Amino acid sequence: MDVVILCGGRGTRLQERTQEIPKPLVEIGGRPILWHVMRIYAHHGATRFLLCTGYKGELIEAFARSEPWPDGVEVTCVDTGLDTPTGGRIHRVADRLDGRFCATYGDGLADLDIAAELAFHRGHGALATMAVVRPELQFGVTELDEEGVVTGFREKPRSEHWINGGFFVLEPGVLDYLAEDSILERGLLQHLAADGQLRAFLHTGFWACMDTYKDAVALNDLWAGGDPPWRVWA
Repeated sequence: MDVVILCGGRGTRLQERTQEIPKPLVEIGGRPILWHVMRIYAHHGATRFLLCTGYKGELIEAFARSEPWPDGVEVTCVDTGLDTPTGGRIHRVADRLDGRFCATYGDGLADLDIAAELAFHRGHGALATMAVVRPELQFGVTELDEEGVVTGFREKPRSEHWINGGFFVLEPGVLDYLAEDSILERGLLQHLAADGQLRAFLHTGFWACMDTYKDAVALNDLWAGGDPPWRVWA
């Protein structure tokens, strides 16, 4: 099964690192975060990776060529354009896809059970499955009673709402929904949901997205601690 990884964005909210390198090459524990994402999938048996590059894509290609991948792993970089939106990047590699495929971003980590998500997907028969997560809130919360009396505090609890966790399983029929200007999050997913073709796989374990410098520091701290929760291959 192919794994499509979106690696073309500019990473503007991580400018401390992305002036010189693309965000997927920002290192966590001395390895690009893209390497960590790929190791998660490889642990679950994935062997064919399509990296949809854009901003500073030549650096991602150099990384892919130089990395000693395990036997049987095939990594292909495709320049999908500098400003192409996320759905458009998948559209540009449609002719390289063979059947059902996975898709994800190059900046998200989780201890997600990919095999379980695939089994869930095969069981429901819809075109698409999206892993959903309940992220930790950025700030602590204040608990109040009905009269406004402060009864306590909670430090960065989990959100009560589910959000897109960025790990997808997609059928070839999804490609019919895509065009050059498609945005994955605001176009494809909304259209699939409207047609009853999108299902949610609930992930209650670890999940983190490296969106800012603060996120990168937090992930590096977890790695330095010796037992990063997304290192499912250990």
